[in-house]
Amino acid sequence: MILLISGFIAILVVSFGAVMLAAGPTQHDKRIVQRLALIQVRTSRLEEAGPEATSLLRQTSSSRFGWIDELFEEYSVGGKLQKYVVQAGVKSTASGVVMQMLAFAVIGLLIALIALPALFAEIGAACVLGSLPWIRVIWMRSRKLRAFEAELPSSIDTMARALRAGHAMSGAIEMVADSAPEAASVEFREVFRQQNFGLPLRDALLQMLERVPSPDLRVLVTAIIVQRETGGNLVEVMDRTVFLIRERQRIQGDIRIQTAQGRMTGWILSLMPVGLMVVINIINPGYSSILLTDPLGRELIYVGLGLIVLGAVIIRQIVNGVDV
Repeated sequence: MILLISGFIAILVVSFGAVMLAAGPTQHDKRIVQRLALIQVRTSRLEEAGPEATSLLRQTSSSRFGWIDELFEEYSVGGKLQKYVVQAGVKSTASGVVMQMLAFAVIGLLIALIALPALFAEIGAACVLGSLPWIRVIWMRSRKLRAFEAELPSSIDTMARALRAGHAMSGAIEMVADSAPEAASVEFREVFRQQNFGLPLRDALLQMLERVPSPDLRVLVTAIIVQRETGGNLVEVMDRTVFLIRERQRIQGDIRIQTAQGRMTGWILSLMPVGLMVVINIINPGYSSILLTDPLGRELIYVGLGLIVLGAVIIRQIVNGVDV
């Protein structure tokens, strides 16, 4: 009976996913709607570029689960989820990520029902597989942010040289968009395109700051906005900004070197129990069979895995607690 129910649910999930994919909009339609959403700005002050800014929360697309996006707009949690998705550059929406998480959770639950029918195993498998789409979003957001921050100093240098040569700010941004590496060129190209659409430079920069929540970029955007409103030598400000950013990145590199031992210790302590269990069972087959067959043994496995995860999280927080 369990296999029959599991097969029915699996066929239902696959069929539902196939119908959604077939009935969904094309990639061209998504790009058009996302491009139109990027030029909608409602911010009027620099401090409004934080999480509560409305422009980023209106980054809607032609999602097949639009009703979920509308529901998210009423709650701060949904807004933060949509913001993370946009910052990660994922070709999806918050509703799409949520549906992926639900689908993976159902798959994990079915696998646990077939392989190891136990309540803790079913809940654990559903949670682990269900969190994979969200982990992907976090990883892509972090990778995009690191790549952008690594390319930002050279991009500011390019802007400063263009301003020294007599170009306007829009021309300097265009030069960065054409010559910078991909992570920076995409964002500055978006700023240049928004200006061509008629969006003020201030609002275009604030939107870029929302898409890329980098403290280094915030310094640059603040300097440009203040200079345009009060005047001053923007080239000199950019030179000092580049110096500060590079010094900050150098110090961060030194910190990563000093904390490398702690990170390696965390990986070893987290993986060693699992690795030793696998090696022991290869050398002596059936050594840990009682842990899998006895109810108390399975509970001990769940407790051990939970403590391993908790220890890894604590070590990570200690190692990453130093910031510049």
